[in-house]
Amino acid sequence: MMSSNEIKKYALNHFASSGYDGTSLSAIASDVGIKKQSIYAHFANKDDLFLKIMEEVLVQETSYIKSFFSKNNTLALEKKLFQFLQEYSKRYESQAETRFLLRIGFLPPTHLHQQVIASLYKYYDELEGILIEIFTNHKDSILTPVNEAVIAFIGLTDSVLVELLYSGNDRFQRRLNACWKVYWQGIRSKEE
Repeated sequence: MMSSNEIKKYALNHFASSGYDGTSLSAIASDVGIKKQSIYAHFANKDDLFLKIMEEVLVQETSYIKSFFSKNNTLALEKKLFQFLQEYSKRYESQAETRFLLRIGFLPPTHLHQQVIASLYKYYDELEGILIEIFTNHKDSILTPVNEAVIAFIGLTDSVLVELLYSGNDRFQRRLNACWKVYWQGIRSKEE
């Protein structure tokens, strides 16, 4: 018997590549090797399946971010942040979770917009808290107030991720390299 985790695994790939509207329960069931009706033994409907996947992806992404910064805690702030942004292109290519998160972040399903955005705001608030702690630990490296540097970094992140989602890795790299230079020059301490 097929488990709900196996259904979610196949559904995640569909939602990540085709979006909510481009994904059908029939296609998911076909990939899983079950009848469409069998999905309803695990999930009330497509919305339920999508929202459960979204919540799991947000938890995984938050865990990844904490782990990334923990593993790289000895790096200088500039290297740590730039590497964090670079990792997105690798993860976008290799992980359906990253593609799913970017897609729903910029193109949430219309009828689930409020639920998706509410969950994303919680995620962004947690991300902001993680970044505030990191920037505070490196406040001697920057001239800009910590909160402003963090908000600007999140804005930079959004900008390069839009490029990754819509235009691919080459344009992502080009935008990242140009924006990063300006961002870092704007916040760094003169001693850096």
